[in-house]
Amino acid sequence: MSAKDTIQAKLAAKFAPAFLDVIDESNKHHGHAGWREGGETHFRIRIATRHFDGMSRVAQHRAVMDVLDAELKDRVHALAIEVLPVDGPYELPDRV
Repeated sequence: MSAKDTIQAKLAAKFAPAFLDVIDESNKHHGHAGWREGGETHFRIRIATRHFDGMSRVAQHRAVMDVLDAELKDRVHALAIEVLPVDGPYELPDRV
């Protein structure tokens, strides 16, 4: 299973998000620290879930990072986390 698929499956199972987008941004980091041939090293997560209601931004990010601990210790070098409101809107970013 790819890193992207693993990340998506773990977050979906743990948080039952109303919206989840996992974006591999490795191509934007070619030559930077942690980059490897084949990508799957730098990700952006856009997530909306009731699970985060009442949590601080730091607590939300820690919850995501706890779920992805194994990936962050192994093949994922960088992770950007965007927590979105559950009721949207969810605009997808341009993907280059």
